[in-house]
Amino acid sequence: MKVLITGAGALLGQGIIRALRATTLDATIIAVDPSPLAAGLYWAHRAHLVPLASDPTFLQAFEEILARESPDVVLVGTDVELRLLAAHRARLEETYHTRLLISAEQVVTIAEDKWLTYQFLNERGLGCPRSALPSEVDALIEEVGYPLIIKPRVGCRSVGVRLVEERSALEQALAEQPDAIIQECVATPFDEYTAGALVFEGRCEASIVMRRLLRDGNTYQAFVAPYPELNAQVREIAEALGAYGPVNVQFRLDGERIKVFEINARFSGTTPLRACAGFNEVEIALRQVLYNEPVVQPTVQPMTILRHWAETVVTDDVAQATHALATPSLAGLRAALGMLW
Repeated sequence: MKVLITGAGALLGQGIIRALRATTLDATIIAVDPSPLAAGLYWAHRAHLVPLASDPTFLQAFEEILARESPDVVLVGTDVELRLLAAHRARLEETYHTRLLISAEQVVTIAEDKWLTYQFLNERGLGCPRSALPSEVDALIEEVGYPLIIKPRVGCRSVGVRLVEERSALEQALAEQPDAIIQECVATPFDEYTAGALVFEGRCEASIVMRRLLRDGNTYQAFVAPYPELNAQVREIAEALGAYGPVNVQFRLDGERIKVFEINARFSGTTPLRACAGFNEVEIALRQVLYNEPVVQPTVQPMTILRHWAETVVTDDVAQATHALATPSLAGLRAALGMLW
């Protein structure tokens, strides 16, 4: 099979590549990223540079790669590309005879906007922190008091997230982040969990829950256990969302009830950690999408996973050619990468 993975410079995209390389699948990996120094490019069999997703030329450049490579499936490794590709999924699949493992655009929209996520959960009676927009913050304070969590409605890796414990700090945070959502602070950082689930044809047949500790917005310690009750709640949420393929649910445990503060309609940065625990969601998803193999819940053994840095060494000739580009153009960067691909 040929698998095209975007975001080779992102933790998410790199995690997908690592999970795929850990499988027994005979896969040709095609990686793409805007930067020639994205480490994931050097882990792939072939690599391409693309403009930033915000660039008007991104979609045309991406389609040129689809036409050239004819991948069997596309896995998205950045948030910034997800909604755009979801909007064009049907056309891209039909035109280039490929599969994009992406949920419908409306599902991606709900997941990327934390206020829409809250409304989705709250309207269905699914566990979530009490939340408000800035115009309704006084009612929220009266209901739950302090401390409160202030975060951007659209964001990732805890960027812009602040804990406030009194009025002046709240007002300052809202002045700095006007397009914010305000949420009650649930439990403690030691009660935080991340979960992965796979949904096909409206059914979630496989999921995994890990308790986690964060550093710089990313999971750096994960504690794996079966957690049957928590998995049942995660599966209920994933199915209600109407996702297609991978779903990531992040929550804190408030007593026995989960309170979800974020949903991602995609794989997540903890995808390779889940693979270490025997839950390789990339392999499971590819076998279902390409070979129509049934999704079967893997057995999850209790363990602790400690994350650490690793290095990728790029040969000196490639590095010099890359850094010699005083005005990096897409054509020039492609020429530098052409030394290897």
